[in-house]
Amino acid sequence: MTAVGGKPPPWLVWSTRFESSSSPKLGFVFSRLPNGGSAITLKSRGSLRIKALDGSRRVAVNGKAEDLNDKSTNRHASNSGKIPSQLSTVGNSRNIKWHDCSVRKVDRQNLLNQKGCVIWITGLSGSGKSTVACALSQSLYQRGKLSYILDGDNMRHGLNRDLTFKAEDRAENIRRIGEVAKLFADSGVICIACLISPYRRDRDMCRALLPDGDFIEVFMDVPLHVCEARDPKGLYKLARAGKIKGFTGIDDPYEPPLNCEIVLQHKRGYGACPSEMAEVVVSYLEGKGYLQA
Repeated sequence: MTAVGGKPPPWLVWSTRFESSSSPKLGFVFSRLPNGGSAITLKSRGSLRIKALDGSRRVAVNGKAEDLNDKSTNRHASNSGKIPSQLSTVGNSRNIKWHDCSVRKVDRQNLLNQKGCVIWITGLSGSGKSTVACALSQSLYQRGKLSYILDGDNMRHGLNRDLTFKAEDRAENIRRIGEVAKLFADSGVICIACLISPYRRDRDMCRALLPDGDFIEVFMDVPLHVCEARDPKGLYKLARAGKIKGFTGIDDPYEPPLNCEIVLQHKRGYGACPSEMAEVVVSYLEGKGYLQA
């Protein structure tokens, strides 16, 4: 291929051109600069010429430099020429704007005939969090209600596979799950998150993401010796042998909830069976109106 508009400079890598009904002749020239950088130039038979340099926040339009950091270029211009609301900075993300849709949470809830919320099941490893979560999901399914489980181990198979079990990574693990759970609740789905989440501050952070009442904390109040006796994954044995460091309940603390909505205790009789524990949560949802729109 040849460069558009003349002989290519010695550092030219490639160029191309194409034709369309709206643009009779347009050409892109990708150039490797002597200093190691690169440039992309858009040329046409008309008056528009745009050039952008790799690694730069400046572009040239018809020879006039424009700074991409300039606030005036950081907004979308409307057809009327008016400047819409300014873009936002959230965390490390700059120049972003929330885009609303005409289909809102209440519409999705009416469609599903239920209210979206987050049921956050917390407790020691082996306390039965995942088992109760599945029993709860099954009970809701039988009632024609849509739920989805965010299991701590399952999330580490995908979205959170890059995280360790160090304190800072555990906090990030919970933050991500909290944000995903928030989206599920906003969709109108009853989201069931089940993970150890040992620290109160992290659980409280997730609670703060949702409207009042939509975060339902369920504490699996099962003693350590019972969880260790169950040891379904063999993790307590490994932790006692020193092969796992920072294991909750052994050499890392678990902070029980102080003001959770539901406590499911381990005891013989009422509440001992996972399905019965699930029904306690279902009764709470019914009483709070979450099983109808």
